[in-house]
Amino acid sequence: MTGPAAPHHSVSHEHGHVHSHSHGPASPHPAQAAPWSILRMTVVSRFGAAMAVSACLWAVVWLAMR
Repeated sequence: MTGPAAPHHSVSHEHGHVHSHSHGPASPHPAQAAPWSILRMTVVSRFGAAMAVSACLWAVVWLAMR
């Protein structure tokens, strides 16, 4: 089909801005360097962090119940 009704499969995909992604739609997102990760913490550090978060959440509950 060659006419005005023909589908446009080779249309340019220009938007006037730059896409920062450099991988295809079928490939996974590339890994990025994490400045902090819970997986790199020791078990004692994770437990301490969990206790701190739990204490903060209980403080919120306690303040809400007052």
